[in-house]
Amino acid sequence: MAGPGMELVGEEEIEEVLQVLRAGYLYRYGVTTPDGVDPRFQGKVYQLEQEIAALSQVKYAVAVNSGTSALLAAMAALGIGPGDEVIVPGFTFVASISAIVYTGAVPVLAEIDRTFNLDPEDVKAKISPRTKAIMAVHMMGNPARLEELRRIADINNLYLIEDCCQAFGAAYRGRPIGSIGHVGAFSFNIYKTITSGDGGMVITDDEDLYRRAFAFHDQGHSPLRTGVEIGRRPFLGLDFRCTELQAAVLLAQLRKLPTLIDRLQTSKRHFKAAISDLPGLEFREVLDPEEEVATILTVILPDADVAAKIAAELDSKVVAEAGWHVYNNMEHLLEQRMPTPLSCSFSCPHYAEAGRSMQYAKGMLPRTDDLLARSINISIGVSDAGLGSAFGVTINDDLDVVAERAETFRRVASSHLI
Repeated sequence: MAGPGMELVGEEEIEEVLQVLRAGYLYRYGVTTPDGVDPRFQGKVYQLEQEIAALSQVKYAVAVNSGTSALLAAMAALGIGPGDEVIVPGFTFVASISAIVYTGAVPVLAEIDRTFNLDPEDVKAKISPRTKAIMAVHMMGNPARLEELRRIADINNLYLIEDCCQAFGAAYRGRPIGSIGHVGAFSFNIYKTITSGDGGMVITDDEDLYRRAFAFHDQGHSPLRTGVEIGRRPFLGLDFRCTELQAAVLLAQLRKLPTLIDRLQTSKRHFKAAISDLPGLEFREVLDPEEEVATILTVILPDADVAAKIAAELDSKVVAEAGWHVYNNMEHLLEQRMPTPLSCSFSCPHYAEAGRSMQYAKGMLPRTDDLLARSINISIGVSDAGLGSAFGVTINDDLDVVAERAETFRRVASSHLI
């Protein structure tokens, strides 16, 4: 079970990795010298950053070791911290919420709409004097309503963070995702569009945000185009650096991206057409089928009981049961568990002083709950039981297999639909 990039790993990735091993440079800055790292070294990580920045139509990119690290670095760049609130959908992988929590800020859960992404109307309702940012998560390859969300952010003087971890390669009205918010974050985990096992990227058009994200990911260092600037550090940072081996694999994967997306969109189009006449069956709203990554086909059933029966016969499950992608299933969030008994965000004096407190409970997002209980994810390229997409096809399946799996779905679903 994995994503499309993992299914396509082959000789190209092997050759890129061998280049790194033959050169003997595993560290993104080459080898160290008595004076420190070589600022002239431009290896695979540097090349990857330049290529993804160009692909994303932004000026700056920082390669990191995971999507979670990318989100943390993005929020550090924005100065988000204790006492702040960040609005985030209740349907997202737990990492989106964990990243907010570990800045010391408070995640404020909002409803999703038929795109299965943030509902702009509920976002407006959740804004408070403590709100610092909106996190738009592009779930399952489908961009959120970025125009509306950016407008809300601008009117209220908020930051817009794009969590693009599940949608690398997607676009919104002709612009690459990640380039519309103030900062974007990507993941290259094995379940993502392209992969290096783990990995991530922060992108932005703002030089100050870039320098802050870089400093946070690399022990406080400041970036130059060719390495690190030795001098006064802007603040303490961590080590979220990407390695040359990760970047080597991703460079090979990046060259496969256009073909990968075309195959996914073709398979999804055929699968959807084969089942679209089933009575009572609806589909998730996709803003533009030519701009999504098309890793998942989400179907919406008339009621939760019907959806559960169909999912069970397919050896799958409804989206509401998709593990830590649904707030109801995040027991550590609901119980506000942290490594220490007292810590921001859940027991934060900066928040309490403002007269605020935040509690999380099952059922607090009723529209999200209803939609997810009536929905089933069909894999088009991401086969992940934790996302409820155990049934479906992979990127390597031809259209004959797509037709066979679609017929299986038709047979099972038609016995429960009137």
